[in-house]
Amino acid sequence: MSKSALITGITGQDGSYLSELLLAKGYIVHGLLRRSSSFNTSRINHIYEDPHESGRRLILHYGDLTDSTGLRRVVESARPDEIYNLGAQSHVKVSFENPEYTADADGMGTLRLLDCLRDHVEHTGRHVRFYQAGSSEMFGAAKPPQSETTPFYPRSPYAVSKVAAHWYAVNYREAYNLFITNGILFNHESPRRGETFVTRKITRAVGRIKAGLQQFLYLGNLDARRDWGFAADYVEAMWKMLQHSEPGDFVVATGESYSVRDFVEEAFSYADLDWERYVRIDPSYFRPTEVDYLCGDATKAREALGWKPSTSFRELVRMMIDADLRFAQEERLVRENKYAGAAK
Repeated sequence: MSKSALITGITGQDGSYLSELLLAKGYIVHGLLRRSSSFNTSRINHIYEDPHESGRRLILHYGDLTDSTGLRRVVESARPDEIYNLGAQSHVKVSFENPEYTADADGMGTLRLLDCLRDHVEHTGRHVRFYQAGSSEMFGAAKPPQSETTPFYPRSPYAVSKVAAHWYAVNYREAYNLFITNGILFNHESPRRGETFVTRKITRAVGRIKAGLQQFLYLGNLDARRDWGFAADYVEAMWKMLQHSEPGDFVVATGESYSVRDFVEEAFSYADLDWERYVRIDPSYFRPTEVDYLCGDATKAREALGWKPSTSFRELVRMMIDADLRFAQEERLVRENKYAGAAK
């Protein structure tokens, strides 16, 4: 019989790539979908299946990490073999403005889901494996390179919430003998990255500037350094963690670090643009407490899971620029047709 998986945050970047991976491996995939007055499924529209059709392998459930009763209903209905907790308020800057909600969704939300797992396993006797999505932001001000043994030093409400979720996961693993694994993923990007995250903000701006739709790009700290990889590579690491013989904690990273300035220079130069003509610094984008330098040591994942990244920094940037150049051209055509129609 096919394995089944439950993914919270299925409509996000990682959720969409993980769904594709699991469906390709023959899984039945259940996804947690937050209610919204507008459609929020654009990243998974290409794999969406009509709920009126029989035999479908992608099944969506309305639910939210802030609602424990709803979570229990979803877990009992889906009866998953694997749970991937990717749902979160994941924007660091926003977490300073909405710290309470971030703590509720990211920290307490993980605790609620873990408790659903515990109860489900106890009364069904089923063996369910659980993946908790951690973040390199948990390391914060810790000196690089950061590995599984590096002490956490969170520098934002988001990072603090993720540290709490990490230790909830460790506690439930040890207290109740559950298969719970923490993936501490360093920054991972793609053309599906949200447009408010700095990498996509940059590549989106390059496309729009090239198409004559935007004049300037406003950024904050150009000197912050990050370890950037490709999201599709990283969801494979998630899956490998839950196929491993023992649960544990794993850093997933490329081992290379670049500054935001490096990303800007690579992106603009690939599009034959001089970045210094278009980039402006906006102090409002600086964090109250900055994370200066993240660079991961993924030796454990490489040796225990056989995982390694397949996409280089330059390939990642260019992939994202190519996609956003196309996106900007489509936006320009829509705008021109709209104006042409209005002029008739």
